[in-house]
Amino acid sequence: MPIATAEKDCIAKMNKAVEFLKSELRGVRTGRASPALIDHLKIHVTAYSSTMELRELGTISVPEPTTLMVKPYDPTTLKDIDKGLQSSSLGITPVNDGKSIRLPFPPLSGERRQQLIAQVKSMAETQKVAVRNARRDANKSADVAEKAKSVSEDEAREMKDRVNKLTKKFEDEIDVIVAAKTKEIEEV
Repeated sequence: MPIATAEKDCIAKMNKAVEFLKSELRGVRTGRASPALIDHLKIHVTAYSSTMELRELGTISVPEPTTLMVKPYDPTTLKDIDKGLQSSSLGITPVNDGKSIRLPFPPLSGERRQQLIAQVKSMAETQKVAVRNARRDANKSADVAEKAKSVSEDEAREMKDRVNKLTKKFEDEIDVIVAAKTKEIEEV
């Protein structure tokens, strides 16, 4: 593999790791209610005899900072949505008024906030490992190209230096994302 292709592949993998972290962090609860906390939940709908994501079954809105409201597109799915939300790992009891479902989010305790921060840091470390693995693969490509005499020793070293700088840049970006999410979790 040419080193230019290996470098582009490395950048793509690093970008993918950062984007994955961002999407995962949307589902981590903070002090405020966010539709991202529940839109991915799988709900079994008996009327359709299939399992669907909640965002496909109704609109999710935030009428108050600590409340989510789910209004189903099809009123016959209300009971299935209610049952699915109760059996989910959210730990929140839905309030069904016959037309929509409200999810009141209680304030986070200090202990729960620390658990969430630890979870966020763990997610970030997993993605940093993915970034480092991309660096390792790119460095291997440079070594293989150098051994095959398709690039000079200097070109291989320059590519490794560029990849190391990219690794540092992406790790710093992950740290910034984690710091912002941590600050969001710590807000009362």
